[in-house]
Amino acid sequence: MKFALCNEIMKEWEIEQQFEVAAEIGFDALEIAPFTLNDWVQEITDEQKQRIRQAAADTGVAAAGIHWLLVGPSGLHITSPDPAVRAKTTAYCQDLVRFGLEIGAVYEVVGSPAQRSRGEGMIYHDCWEWFKEAMVACATLPGAEDFQVCIEPLAPSTNNNFLFNHLEVVKMCREIDLPNVGVILDTYSGLQTESDLPEAIRETGELLRHYHCNDLNQRAPGWGDVDFRPIMRALLDIDYRGYCSIEVFDFDPEPAEHARIGLETLKQALADVS
Repeated sequence: MKFALCNEIMKEWEIEQQFEVAAEIGFDALEIAPFTLNDWVQEITDEQKQRIRQAAADTGVAAAGIHWLLVGPSGLHITSPDPAVRAKTTAYCQDLVRFGLEIGAVYEVVGSPAQRSRGEGMIYHDCWEWFKEAMVACATLPGAEDFQVCIEPLAPSTNNNFLFNHLEVVKMCREIDLPNVGVILDTYSGLQTESDLPEAIRETGELLRHYHCNDLNQRAPGWGDVDFRPIMRALLDIDYRGYCSIEVFDFDPEPAEHARIGLETLKQALADVS
């Protein structure tokens, strides 16, 4: 099991400092939110990408993945009833995959509740099929055969109204049936939408390709009351070898200390159940 840090916690810092601090704390990787570089992924420069690759090489901290994919650009929606909007969004999602590959990432997290939401009067089945089409288009992009497209169930508290729990996303992944399409589960959402989050992890099994660690108070592990030991035990039970990324939504604590306590909490929880 490896540990990553979502970089928006340090979004005010230069990218080199982000990697240096992650290395000093002991993270294996950073997970990059493209909006921290530019609103539109196509406008992230070659120089910025090179700086990410160089910082990763210099620190030994991988640029493992990308997330918060559709934050920034306007006019995009995966399940829009307008075919032109869906086509534009799918093309943008493919550009996100290209960006991930260019910085050395191996996965992306498809969350973005506002840009996948079911509009009023929209038929669930239509949204389901349109979302699947976009995921297939990303997963089958030439050169992306080993790049994991991870679909994230999200709680209604994230302003989500489409794909709430592991059962829905596992079903979708099995319908897509591609080796590089899987599930990402998130502690903050999972504790709200799953009747038993550790059991949901076990039921997801080999389809679980990524995991997000956060507390119900929207801070990192160790800053709230969530016990991560049952979660770590469930991940061990399925022989999970991917990344556990710390993702936060409350940016009030000092970033390095916020992340440090989060990583210490996860490592201790893992040690306690190993």
